[in-house]
Amino acid sequence: MIGSKLWRYYDFGPKTVPPLICLPGIAGTADVYYKQIMSLSMKGYRVISLDIPRVWDHLEWVHAFEKFLDTVNVHHVHLYGTSLGGFLAQLFAQHRPRRVKSLVLSNTFLDTKMFSTSMPWSPLVGWTPAFLLKRYILTGIRDDPQEPFIADSVDFVVAQIETLSREDLSSRLTLNAAAATVGPLLLSDSVITIMDTNDYCAIPQALKDEVSERYPGARRATMKTGGDFPFLSRPDEVNLYLQLHLRRVGVEVKVNNILGISKDGSTGSMYDDKGNRHGDGGQGSSGSHHGRNGTQPSSSNGRRDDGEGVEPDVSHSESQGSSTSLASCLEPLPSDSETKLEFEFFTLASINTLAFGLIHFLLQDFTLFMIHLNLGKLYFTKTAHLSMANHISDQVIR
Repeated sequence: MIGSKLWRYYDFGPKTVPPLICLPGIAGTADVYYKQIMSLSMKGYRVISLDIPRVWDHLEWVHAFEKFLDTVNVHHVHLYGTSLGGFLAQLFAQHRPRRVKSLVLSNTFLDTKMFSTSMPWSPLVGWTPAFLLKRYILTGIRDDPQEPFIADSVDFVVAQIETLSREDLSSRLTLNAAAATVGPLLLSDSVITIMDTNDYCAIPQALKDEVSERYPGARRATMKTGGDFPFLSRPDEVNLYLQLHLRRVGVEVKVNNILGISKDGSTGSMYDDKGNRHGDGGQGSSGSHHGRNGTQPSSSNGRRDDGEGVEPDVSHSESQGSSTSLASCLEPLPSDSETKLEFEFFTLASINTLAFGLIHFLLQDFTLFMIHLNLGKLYFTKTAHLSMANHISDQVIR
């Protein structure tokens, strides 16, 4: 609890680096950015992914988010928001311009008028049963036959929707439909990146065009496909664009931060919301997890493609002999380090998921119990596979 709000978030990467804070849309949770956490934190960036708390108007969101930043001892931030998360990121930048250093906006909007018009029953959303709210949200997600990687991203987000309570859903729908418009920002267009997909998206193209017109000097990062959730379906491209954006706005990565090693040589550890330690962070970046259950991580190395409107990446042949060169900072870690960090993620995820499944069983909420039980089985299966991979890797090294 921070103030009167319950915040669930993941915080990974060196604490000396200004963080990239990821804000999800209506259907998202802190878990949906696990591929960005895995990739960017291992390259030396600090990534915070969070759930939108239960707030009921936009000014309350600004005050609550500011209090959250004060609590985690973060003053200047770089915000990455998709859909509703992008809208809330712009509102915070408008009302607290000194705290926001840059923005990455993906499939988002400037005004809620269209959503308010299409949802005339919004004043009753607080009394609407959870299954109707979930059904309303799911109608905005395309369920036609799609490319496998997009279908997988949809399945993952749909599973996350099942973990949201009625209060969580009604709060987000209220924020999405309440009358509000993003005003002028003091932030320069040069520190804004607009990252959109060209295929189907729940946000109408007209609204995305308004964002582009508002920030004519912003950098463009366009993906041909990716659907509503490119951070899951196209993680390599998204991670590369985020990395280029952070480098362009001046976020410096130190070589010894890539492994999350402190001055005394120790590595990071994971903690729950009560401050209990769950084990050493191994070779991964130092990280913290606060909330009700774990995330499903996966490693993802950024491709060396050049994006439209985005400056190209650094060549592999540049400054190979210098350990402090920017090219060496962008190099991915060996696969065994990624596997060990994945193992720690999945271990924590499986324990938390089964624990909350037991709580729902005791509360006789058997639907959520079965959901958590099946997720826990999947997490434990993945943990066993990664444990075997670690053992084989150790044998090869020996």
